[in-house]
Amino acid sequence: MRRIMLVVSLLAAGVLVATAGGATKGGSLSLVGYSTPKTVMGKVVSAWQGTPDGSGVSFTQSYGASTDQARAVIAGLKADIVFLSTGDDVNLLVDKGLVDPSWDKQSYNGIEANTVVVFALRNGNPKHIKSWDDLIKPGVQVVTPNPFSSGSAKWNILAAYAAQRHLGKTDAQAIDYVTKLFQHVVSQDTSGRNATNTFLSGKGDVLLTYESEALNARLTGTDIQYVIPRQTMLIQLPIAVLKGSPNKDLANKFIRYTKADGPQALLAQYGFRPVNQAVAKKYADKFPSRPGIFTIADKTLGGWRAVDKKWFDPSHGLMVGIEKKVGGPTSG
Repeated sequence: MRRIMLVVSLLAAGVLVATAGGATKGGSLSLVGYSTPKTVMGKVVSAWQGTPDGSGVSFTQSYGASTDQARAVIAGLKADIVFLSTGDDVNLLVDKGLVDPSWDKQSYNGIEANTVVVFALRNGNPKHIKSWDDLIKPGVQVVTPNPFSSGSAKWNILAAYAAQRHLGKTDAQAIDYVTKLFQHVVSQDTSGRNATNTFLSGKGDVLLTYESEALNARLTGTDIQYVIPRQTMLIQLPIAVLKGSPNKDLANKFIRYTKADGPQALLAQYGFRPVNQAVAKKYADKFPSRPGIFTIADKTLGGWRAVDKKWFDPSHGLMVGIEKKVGGPTSG
């Protein structure tokens, strides 16, 4: 009974979308994703259904906070494919035997698309925010999601820490910076999308978010201004097939399709940096580079396993202590 209640609770936090048509002779797939790509993935699904491989295939799609979505799959939410916002969340499924440990050995290292951490700002940037140091100046209020439910929040924290290391700070000094940053945080929503809505409602001076989230907001008529800090993080967004999926071959066909030119161009149009290099070149002007962009493999971070243990372990991770110090959430 407890397991059933957990699934129901987690599903309530996400968004379920059933593609019209129901089950067909072409088969069916269940896609579980994090919140930001809901609109564009719906378009990618529709485009694939117009191909010979996708013809007649029905989809069920669920979107919500990334870590919550991974937990929902562990608790029993049906999934053939997961599109999450961190490799850390995929590793939760690996550790439960639900995703093959070699998921990151697939094409483009198992990554569907990229983005970067940016600062979304109020019109005219009245607080003159350009750098990480500006975020901890007196009077600056920051919005970022809850790191115990949101993948976006984890990227923001790691970007803040590693940016300090790249600026010459020691490990202790960089951790101290993250603590100071969270003393300026005024809201920690469950997901990146909810944090965006909170910022748009008028709370805070700056939102730590994905570039793709800011560009998606522009597509819906909200002109979010943002800056890409000189030192920022490349957010690599993983996609994987569930080991036990009875539709594994069909799921792999869909994933291969999503990395082709057409779907990657769709992702680019919705603010995601393509992993397909031919498409990336066509959209180079839309996605400016920065000399200080680093990845999760950076030596100051050491990969998802290392940062999860150091930062996000629910019992001993640094963020539990920081959140307790600032009166923030300590669970998802």
